[in-house]
Amino acid sequence: MQSRSVLTRLGAGAVALMALAAVAQGRPLAGLWDGQIKYDELTVEFPIELSGSGKDVKGSFFNGDDQVASTSGTQTGKALVLDFADHATQLNATEEGGVLKGTYGNKLTGVHEIVLRRHRAKTVSGSRTPDISGLWTLPFESPKGEHAWRFIVRQHRSQVSAAILRVDGDTGVLSGDYQDGQFVLNHFDGGRPLQVTIVPREDGDLDVMLRGPHAPSQTLTAIRPAEARAKGLPSPSVFAGHTTMKNPSEPLRFSFPDLSGKLVSNTDPQFRNKVLVVNITGSWCPNCHDEAPFLVEVYRRYHSLGLEVVALDFEDEGQLTNPTRLPAFIKHYDIDYTYLLAGQTSELAAKIPQAERLNAWPTTFFVGRDGRVRTIHTGFAARASGAFYTQLRQEFAGTVECLLAE
Repeated sequence: MQSRSVLTRLGAGAVALMALAAVAQGRPLAGLWDGQIKYDELTVEFPIELSGSGKDVKGSFFNGDDQVASTSGTQTGKALVLDFADHATQLNATEEGGVLKGTYGNKLTGVHEIVLRRHRAKTVSGSRTPDISGLWTLPFESPKGEHAWRFIVRQHRSQVSAAILRVDGDTGVLSGDYQDGQFVLNHFDGGRPLQVTIVPREDGDLDVMLRGPHAPSQTLTAIRPAEARAKGLPSPSVFAGHTTMKNPSEPLRFSFPDLSGKLVSNTDPQFRNKVLVVNITGSWCPNCHDEAPFLVEVYRRYHSLGLEVVALDFEDEGQLTNPTRLPAFIKHYDIDYTYLLAGQTSELAAKIPQAERLNAWPTTFFVGRDGRVRTIHTGFAARASGAFYTQLRQEFAGTVECLLAE
């Protein structure tokens, strides 16, 4: 009787609207989902968490414990749309039978098929799992002049998380487990997709197969650092020695417009007698996304003591013509230091001609009050790099504090 009385007071029209609203909103999607994204023959697995409903839906990819959240999202009936404006990407999916199927990406990097299923805990392997934890060296001759990479592995029973640390920075957290004599690890945080298969060898080394959409599949040999040194194998790049100045006695010069079109130069009064951290970056660059919140932290800690941070941003032509991703990038990380549009990515060497072997994103110049570059740090080792991230934070802070004390 009570329900009939309520319906009578609401009226048939109101009840119909409520029913339509329920259909439009669709069934709740909140919770953790297991995703797959397909790149031709390669399928990379990843987790994604959904929350909210209607016009206020959020999706979050993961990089280890760090979340990469959408900037907006909507659910209309069975259709889900998530925008990641700071990456200029979009996820579109439709729910059928409890499975979300659709696409993710953009025109520049490609739009790829995705499938999302409700998360189910995996059965932990009961077989004896070899211990591969610790630091490894991956000998590799890269186009950027590297002779080896670092391979950092953390392990709990059959569960493994790892990262490959290159001169640009790390791959993000690779996660997976041990099954059928091998570890299969995946990473996808909305970008830098990678799958790594690790097979322990009888001699103690590892066969490490890398599969990603942006480079051919390849198998490298991981060796413990002490053994690599004993064999005379090359060491990984030194981050503070990869990029150098052609003439260290010259001041670092730059002159580029900010987002409003105002030309900003190293000789401007705002930089006079200041310590500068000059950062080569781009909103398309995953390792630059890793570094941005750290630079914000450094700027806010030391700005009142005489530090200025200047970003020299290089983008693809489309983003320079119609910048959408970069403003979202700046807003997302709450960047309040000087941000300049330096040009297209292909113009890096021409726009920064004073630097030698400037080929990694990001690259950070530490400039004294006299305008001269004191040190250059290539790449950014983020949280996935473990102790190397801690070391980088200490080195950055120590360098800035020494320059401020001069």
